[in-house]
Amino acid sequence: MKLFKSFIFAGVCALSLTSCSDWLDINTDPNSPTAESVEYQTLLPWCQFYMSHDYLNTGCNASYYAGNFVSGSNARDQGASTWNLGATTRGGNTYQWFFVGVGPNLGNLYDKAMADGAYHYAAASRLFKAYGFMIMTDIFGEMPYTEAFGDKNTPKFDTGKTIFLGCLNDIDEAIDLFQKQQSPTARPLAEGDSWNGGDVNKWLKFAYLLKARWLNHLSKKEPGSYKEGKYDEAEILACLEKAQQSNADNTVIRHTDTNGNTHDVLGWDETVDYSTVFSCVGMNSNYYITKTYYDNLTNFDNKGIEDPRADKFIPWVRSTKSANTPAEIKWTSDGKWRRSMGVDLQTNIISNSGPFATSWDAEKDIWFCKTDNAERKGDTIYVQARSSSKGYHSNIDLLYRAESGNDASAMSGIFQVRPSSPTYIGAYWEACFIKAEVLMRKNDKNGAFEAMKAGVKAHIEAVNDQLKAWVAEDGTLANCPSFTPMEQADIDKFLNEALGTAADVTMGKIMTQKLLTEQFMIETWNDIRRHDFDTNVFMNWDRSYEFKYNPNYRTYCPLDKGPRRWDMPTIEQNYNSINLTAIGEQIPGAKELSGSDTWYKSEQIKTLNVWWDSTQP
Repeated sequence: MKLFKSFIFAGVCALSLTSCSDWLDINTDPNSPTAESVEYQTLLPWCQFYMSHDYLNTGCNASYYAGNFVSGSNARDQGASTWNLGATTRGGNTYQWFFVGVGPNLGNLYDKAMADGAYHYAAASRLFKAYGFMIMTDIFGEMPYTEAFGDKNTPKFDTGKTIFLGCLNDIDEAIDLFQKQQSPTARPLAEGDSWNGGDVNKWLKFAYLLKARWLNHLSKKEPGSYKEGKYDEAEILACLEKAQQSNADNTVIRHTDTNGNTHDVLGWDETVDYSTVFSCVGMNSNYYITKTYYDNLTNFDNKGIEDPRADKFIPWVRSTKSANTPAEIKWTSDGKWRRSMGVDLQTNIISNSGPFATSWDAEKDIWFCKTDNAERKGDTIYVQARSSSKGYHSNIDLLYRAESGNDASAMSGIFQVRPSSPTYIGAYWEACFIKAEVLMRKNDKNGAFEAMKAGVKAHIEAVNDQLKAWVAEDGTLANCPSFTPMEQADIDKFLNEALGTAADVTMGKIMTQKLLTEQFMIETWNDIRRHDFDTNVFMNWDRSYEFKYNPNYRTYCPLDKGPRRWDMPTIEQNYNSINLTAIGEQIPGAKELSGSDTWYKSEQIKTLNVWWDSTQP
């Protein structure tokens, strides 16, 4: 697999968005291929690799901004949870993975594919160009676009509107190309496609879903044609008619729990389907669910009916019940597993050195949380979301064990973060929730409710299918409530009673249920921004205590604002500052931060709305 190592590494020179043509102008060596010698079917899986990392890497931070997960120790992720916007982000990696790992390869992929009549590969290239730049503009706003990957050392920055409309043009071209018949000599899409196995119909539905997703981002714009950058309800609904109609249509990244010398990409040694969420969360300690997340799973809309997904999304630990165990903790009937509670970010728990990490006492053979502080004695109820791996940790199963081979030291992890947890990158339930939101805006409460209910049902079914797959692979996992498939009676009760009726459906119910399906996806942050951090829309959520009461945070974000973008990567600040300065003239509020020459260095840059998140024409 040296082929990929050499080629992908060649993209490093594109980090400054300059041309690699001179650097690659060498004789072709079959063991060290150039951009010109690599075949298009070998380019696609590596673009998919970096695209998935880009999307999910950003998505991890998004779930912290949305208040559903918190880190007890990692300064970056804890900062995102508490809106300490002075903390670092994953921005550098995100920018690099697209502008190095994906972008420089897309032109070659497109040109080679078109020359061979491999229109489906060319379509994937255009779709990935749109996908990548949309992620970039979601989080950074303005950037080089029309002059990116060209021969200019300092490409100009384009406006958010230019990038957005350009991406829509690319996705329209992708849709056209996916519908063309490939030439007889073209490589079948299945040879290079690690997401949909070459199923062109799935790719088409995925493209229409992405288009509907991005058009729905324009909800703050005035009504009109999307081609003019306006909110186009009719086009959104038309796209959804051609998007996924059931879970069978989903685009899913099936991560495998394996490891080995499969490739070496920019110093990595991972499989092409490696799970970014496992890397960012699952394999690490001191990540917890929040009370907001817990309450929405266990008592949605105060109906007193637990979501059947709760046991799968909330972590469990092998434990021993004692007289001092808080009564609110849920236990299995045999008393061997206890479920976590959620960290209440509306209290001072973070500033009070918490939440405390659960520790393993090998001598006593128990998990414990030790404190002599009377105020903190109740802080023993949280379980880490940590998982383990057979491939990466040589473990016997997916349970993390503090002490190898000792089942009493086991943690379950959660559904979304295991090494083999699927990534539903384009799912039917998202189409349902987008439809529900649009119909709610049109005051069609019956249609909105049915679409919301269909989305919840589809997500539950997909989760259950994966649970059944895990248990079929390893029957011993069924002993852990985090893996036990959901009972149909519990599913029906939740769908028919907890969600309410069409008469009482609200935008808050729709968006909160959508949020539960998109953890560790960037859409969590996109949605919360679009709805301006409205506590009525996102149920049981509020800004954290730390943000509200820590005066140091005012440096980065006034109380009436929230995180809207990330800092522009330092490579652009250091080597393209003239063009970065110039684009500030077209960003509302930029000059007011710290002057037109230094707006991008302002401590409050993260409070500037990106174009689609504004009323700017």
